[in-house]
Amino acid sequence: MAISSSSLSLEALDLDPAFALHRGGKLGVRSTVPVRNADDLSLAYTPGVAKVCTAIAEEPELAADYTWVSNVVAVVSDGTAVLGLGDIGPAAAMPVMEGKALLFKEFAGVDAVPICLDCTDVDALVETVVRLAPSFGGINLEDISAPRCFEVEDRLRELLDIPVFHDDQHGTAIVALAALKNAARLTGRPLGDLRAVVAGAGASGVAVSRILLGAGIGDIAVADSKGLIYEGRDGLNPVKQALARDTNKAGLRGSTEEALAGADVFIGLSGSTVSEAAIASMASDAIVFALSNPTPEVHPEVARRHATVVATGRSDFPNQINNVLAFPGVFRGALDVRARTITENMKVAAAEALAAVVGDDELSADYVIPSPFDERVAPAVIAAVTAQARADGVARL
Repeated sequence: MAISSSSLSLEALDLDPAFALHRGGKLGVRSTVPVRNADDLSLAYTPGVAKVCTAIAEEPELAADYTWVSNVVAVVSDGTAVLGLGDIGPAAAMPVMEGKALLFKEFAGVDAVPICLDCTDVDALVETVVRLAPSFGGINLEDISAPRCFEVEDRLRELLDIPVFHDDQHGTAIVALAALKNAARLTGRPLGDLRAVVAGAGASGVAVSRILLGAGIGDIAVADSKGLIYEGRDGLNPVKQALARDTNKAGLRGSTEEALAGADVFIGLSGSTVSEAAIASMASDAIVFALSNPTPEVHPEVARRHATVVATGRSDFPNQINNVLAFPGVFRGALDVRARTITENMKVAAAEALAAVVGDDELSADYVIPSPFDERVAPAVIAAVTAQARADGVARL
């Protein structure tokens, strides 16, 4: 139910712990050097700061050493696809962007600044972020609707020499791949033997499908609101046309539920529903990732009647596929080596490192992915990303 500020006082809103926690925002700015006297002031500001400015003007790369730029990420949204709320605009998106910045700091020590832009045109978004980019070491795109998000990210990656990462796409993909690798390990099958069905061809659905293809999944069929995507289907945008060329080798047509018959893996990223009968029709040792929030495509307890491994995007069920397992470590690793970009290999390396956190003695149907609070997670992802950045030749350090 919508809440009107005219009908409820701030005091009444603050009775709800969610409102109470968010009162005044979740972030602040702190200094990292003391300003105790005139000498400190003269070094932190004028005249001492002029020496640093002059040096950076002569050698711009020194900004990474003598400003905060090398450790700060912009969390950028236009508010068009916020959580499960949809297009709620930039002002209403700010609590989420603040939360994302909070998670960057808490889980990987990365400073992040939430930026909500009052524009939705692709050209305007790209131009604005490019103009802001000198102030940041990386750009985390967030909650920008598909298919615009694909073009925004692609163009920014071409124009900027710092990491640009749309977390709705790649964070979800990294964690889903890690969980699927462990689910396959638990059930004794290589990825190449699995046939998957992905419900949803938005930002996360496309990215998950792409990373699974790169990891060697046996076959994958992707469905949107009109049914399975296949070559020759009318009305496909360029992103879906590319998916049609690269997926669905079996040439399946029809609905998600029809495609699930005999499938090994279901990954839901659509907000739709899938019947128990469809889950029951899957192959033995089925793997079900029902990731829509707050309502999974199929209730986990129902899915467990027929599937060996069940994951959701929720914290109140086992195996939560949570982006916070990926993006803090990915950016921390990229920033630590001053990477020019985040490569596909870096994403796969992050997924492999995340999967490896769960040892053979820990792996079970209810534990194929670690908790975000597992202190092994961020260091493992950081180490993998830094090593891969150097191997891919995109690291400056």
